This record gives sequence, structure tokens and C-alpha cells, in this order.
Amino acid sequence: MTKHQKRLSVPNSWPVERKTETFTVKADAGPHGEAGVPLLIVLRDVLGYVDNRKEARYALNQDNVLINGTAVSDEERPVGMFDIMAFTEREEYYRVFPGEGGRLALTPIDEESAGSKLGKIVNKQHVGGGDVQLTLHDGETLLVEEDTEYNGSDSIVVSNDGEEIVAHFPYEEGALVTAVDGAHAGEIGTIDEIQVTPGSSANNVIVEQDDGDSEASDSEGGEAAGGFETVAEYVVVIDENFTGEDSDTESESRQTESDGGDDE
Repeated sequence: MTKHQKRLSVPNSWPVERKTETFTVKADAGPHGEAGVPLLIVLRDVLGYVDNRKEARYALNQDNVLINGTAVSDEERPVGMFDIMAFTEREEYYRVFPGEGGRLALTPIDEESAGSKLGKIVNKQHVGGGDVQLTLHDGETLLVEEDTEYNGSDSIVVSNDGEEIVAHFPYEEGALVTAVDGAHAGEIGTIDEIQVTPGSSANNVIVEQDDGDSEASDSEGGEAAGGFETVAEYVVVIDENFTGEDSDTESESRQTESDGGDDE
């Protein structure tokens, strides 16, 4: 199996330029599926901390780069939506957040916020022993008691230490959400209406932005007035701490396009 990935076929979430080189590094199997961005791309093309794979390997061997609280040594380890990246030697902490157009960007956070990560519940099922298993968007699974109030499409905040659930954001009208895919990826608003579609078609969500009045999509553009409409699968419930709006001008979200460089 090839160790290279053609740039033209990488997912839209990858922050790489597609037409400067033919190949880029390929992500290993791991969290986030095909949407996971190899750590090397983040270190080299987004942050500019290394120039090549050799430098990345040396840096990772120092155990100073943590993802969700765990030191990482594999430069091809996938990084994806809502992961927490910590550079302990630099005392820098980032949350991977959907940027404009759906490309993953890094939002600076403080050390306390780096102790837990947000996860969207994509599956809930009963398992032996009377517990309920929750599956999050990145493939992580958690066991909770049967009578808990967590439901599909809710979001939870999970501590890096011991997988303790420290916050719960229900998926409901009035909830603050961000779109993570589709034409409105990276946009933030509140759910004005959840439209349940009969049959196998996807449910729709009308999201209100700013102070505009959300209305059903018009026949020309398919966008709601003062907001937007998208499929339910594309939205994730968040709270104000996940928007990055409190970051100062020196620590804005970092999202770049690579102008070259393969996996060497």
C-alpha cells in the first residue's frame, strides 16, 4: 500500500494547497477516519514548527507534543475536529476547530481549557452489564449509566484524565452550533428550527445568525434570511468557550495552505 497521498484527492478539511505538488503525506489509520489530517501537515504547513519529516520525528521524540493529553510520537497520526493539541515546552495550546470553508484551523486556548475536549455523540447503544455506550465523532467510545440523559447529536466535554464527562450540551432548538461540513462549514449560530424529514432523507436544521430572523430557504439560494439551512449531520452543538472569540489579535486561529513540500 502506498505511503503517499495525492494532493488533488485530499479531503476538503486538509489545510494543503492542491496544485503545487503531486503528493503529500498520508495519514495513518486512527481517529477521525479519512478526514483526519496527518500531524506532520499540522506541524509543518500550519504551524511552521518543522521543515520536514526528519525534524518532525525528532520533535515528537521529545514527548512535548500532546494530543488530548497523550504524548504522540507518530508524525502520521491523524488530527481532527475538536482535538486538543498541547506543546508543553512552548506552553502553547490549541483546539482544532472548523475554519472558513471547512478547513481545519487551530484556535489558541489556555492550559485549563486544554484539559478536556468536545465530542459529538453519533451513536448510543445498550451493552452488557446495564450500561450505555456512547460513540463520539472521532470514534472514541464511553460507557455511561443507563438512565443518563445523553442523546444522539448531543455534545459532551470529556476530560483527558479518566474520560470523565465534565459538560453536556443538548441538541435542541436554541442551542449554539457550528457547521463542520457543507457550504456553511465554519459558520456559527443558534438552532432556530429542527426539521424532521419523513423517510430516509436527512433532517434539516435552520440556524439563526446575529439578530436576523430565520426563515425557510428561498427558491434561489437555499439560504435562510439572517442565517442558513443545512443538514443535521453537519452541525455540532458547542458553547461560547469553543468559538475562539475571546482570543486576542496576536493569537487568532491559524489556518494556512501549504505552498509545497511532500512527506520527506
